[in-house]
Parts: sequence; C-alpha cells; structure tokens
Amino acid sequence: MSLNDASQTRFEEGHSASSDRFTRGRLRLRTLVLIRWIAVAGQTVTVLLVHFGLGFTLPLTACLAVIAASVLSNILLYVRMPMHARLGDRDSMLLLGFDILQLSVLLYLTGGLENPFAILIVAPVTVSATILSRGPTIVLMMLAVTSITGLALYHAPLPWGPDEFQLPGAYALGVWTALAVASVFIATYVWSVADEARRMSDALAETRLRLGREQSLTALGGLAAAAAHELGSPLATIAVVAKELSRDIPPDSEIAEDVALLMSQSDRCRDILAGLDQRHIAGHQAFARAPLSILLERAGNPYHSDGVVQVVVIETEDEDDYSHAEPTADDTPELAYGLGNLIQNAVQFARSRVELRLHWNDETVRVTVSDDGPGFSSAVFASLGEPYMSTRGGEHMGLGFFIAQTLLERGGATLEFRNRNGAEVVIHWSRERFEAAMEHRNIGDMPMDR
Repeated sequence: MSLNDASQTRFEEGHSASSDRFTRGRLRLRTLVLIRWIAVAGQTVTVLLVHFGLGFTLPLTACLAVIAASVLSNILLYVRMPMHARLGDRDSMLLLGFDILQLSVLLYLTGGLENPFAILIVAPVTVSATILSRGPTIVLMMLAVTSITGLALYHAPLPWGPDEFQLPGAYALGVWTALAVASVFIATYVWSVADEARRMSDALAETRLRLGREQSLTALGGLAAAAAHELGSPLATIAVVAKELSRDIPPDSEIAEDVALLMSQSDRCRDILAGLDQRHIAGHQAFARAPLSILLERAGNPYHSDGVVQVVVIETEDEDDYSHAEPTADDTPELAYGLGNLIQNAVQFARSRVELRLHWNDETVRVTVSDDGPGFSSAVFASLGEPYMSTRGGEHMGLGFFIAQTLLERGGATLEFRNRNGAEVVIHWSRERFEAAMEHRNIGDMPMDR
C-alpha cells in the first residue's frame, strides 16, 4: 500500500468514526445550525441597530468578535460534518453549552442582566430539555444558572446615555431570581413532557414492530399451507408415474435403482409437505372465528409452565345464562397477543395456578386473568399499563402490560388491575362493541394512532 493510499484510508476511517458519533441522537445537525444562524443574524442586527440607530455607544468591535465566534463555529460544522447527521447527547450538549457561553459574553459586554435580551439565555436550555436526555439538560441548566449569577455580579455598564442609570439592587436580584427560576422550571417541565412523549412514541414503535412480526409469521404459515396444498397434486402425479415405471422396468434394468430413488424421494417430499400442513393446522390460525373460550385457551397454550396449572372457568349468574350464545371473535393477532401477554405475566408470577374466567350476558363480555402469586407491588401498581414499567429488570422492557392494554383497548376493551389473593386483570367489553370490533378485523387495517 502506498503512502497516499494509507493516508486516504486513515482519513476515511477517521471521517467514518467521526460521522458515527453524529449519527445517533434525535437532534439533526442542519436544524441546530439553522437556529444558530438565526441567532447570529438577530445578534448582529440588534448590536448594529442599538449602536448606530439608537445612538448608544457599545463596544462594537468586541461584540462583533463574539458574534464572529458563532459564525466560525457554524462554518467549521459545515466543513467537518454532513448536515443530515444526527447529533448525540454529548455533541449537542457541547454546542448548546457554547451558545450559552457566547451569549453570556455578549450580555457581559452590553449590561448583563440589565439588558432586556438576557431572557434569551434560557433558549438553549429549552432546546436541550426538548431533545436531549436528563443528564445533558441538567448540565446545561447549571451552566445557565452559573452564567446568570456571574452576569448579575460582573458586567459592563449598560450605555443608557450621558447620565449613567443604575438599577436598584432589589430589581437586579429580582431579575436574577426570575431568570434562574425560569431556567430550572422550564428545563424540568419541558423535559418531563418531552420524555413522556418519547416514551410513548418508543413504546408504540415497539408495538408496531411486534405486530408486524406476528403478521409476518401468520403470513408465512398461510404460505406454507398453500404451498403444501398446491404442490400436492403434481407430487401425486410424479409418484403415480414413478410406480408405473417401477412395474414396467425389469428389476435387473440399469435404471431400476434410479426409479426406486425417484419413488423414495417423492414419498419424502410428500411427508415434508404433510408436516408443513399439519404444523399450520396445529398452530395459530389467524382470523379463524371461534368461541371466546376457545380463543382464551389458544392464547394461553404457548405459556404453559411446569408446576403451574391453567384453568378456564366459565362463570354464570344463573342457569339461564347458558341460553345466551357464547360470543365469538376472529382469532386476530392483536386479540391473541393482548390476552397472551397477560396470561404470560400471570404464569411467570403464579405459585401453582392461573385462572382464566369468562363471563358474558346480553350486555357485557368479561375475561379475568388471575394468579395465586404475590400480586402487583405497590411501587408499580399506579403505573400499570404505562410503557417501560417493570419490576423484574434485566432483559424485561416493561412493555407487556402496555402492549396488551393498547391492543385490547383498540378492540373496545377496558382493563382493570387489582390484587385479590394474587394479581388479577379484568377485561371488560360491551357485548355489542365486542362483536362489532372483532368481526372481520384485519390487522393490516388497524390504525396505529388513536
């Protein structure tokens, strides 16, 4: 390898590594650079207008030098990084921290907190709270409060005119308090709201991904059954022809072994296709309409565990309830997956028994999933159904209840969590809405936003 080739390789590796740092995160570099150009333009126009238009004497050279530092940083970003890249938390924090310091120096030169534009020091903190995680936001919030404190104590005088005007100390303290409290409050409030939105968005994306996988598996099972059915006829024809050839060809013929091999391989193909078809029949058949008690059993079948017994109990208020037809539904992946998640959780925490109780009448349909385990802990009870809530840690993402509740509520259900000799989840539908929602429901048509 030549020296030029080695240099080019090192450059490409360095550029790739640098680019990787900027491909993670939520903040697009182009967006941040555009905001910074707007800030540069606003600072430049304001300084020139105050100095030349209003006649206030400002340290013009120093102010323009501070603004030029932002211009230079933007140019360096254009040269070094692709504008479509996404910044990670660390790099976003460094750039926003630079903006806080740049604005602080500019405010120092133009009156400190007496300058009406001091409120703009809160802007980078707000951007961080909206986009970045908690750590960088706290760092930027502390930097902003430190800068505000420094500007309250040390700053060049604001050039009011020939007669210098001094604001009372109590007013300066009030401005400092307002800006410091605003920085902390806005950062905390905006970050909390944005974090809740991010959690919900991530959880819904995970739900969409899992539903897509379930749909793909269902389609694959249907394709296997269709292939087994369609290939059955030509394979049977091959087997018949092979048998006729075996009868017509003498045993000592040169091709007798080939014909025997052809017959054995056709039998093997038939066995393979039969196995595919039987596995599809025995497995989950999406959209097959069945009584709800059967669907409840199917949903619990994948989650059997040694030492834990699953029992399906049909509850009735009196004998006349049996005269009402049992509700039926399409065995859709969202119904199977929603019920399956609740059953799986009950099996994992049960000591020896999980009960799946079903009740219906002309007005309501109710399914109760209960176990004889320790029940829901008080720490997570109030947050059940929210994304990323788990008492188990490790590889568990805490999405089970959220996904189950999301899927079942889209079918018209309401969920109730309670402790009663163990954990208990009660799913309610109105009968009319249940049968309307579950009839001929296709997962591909299910809306992903409420």
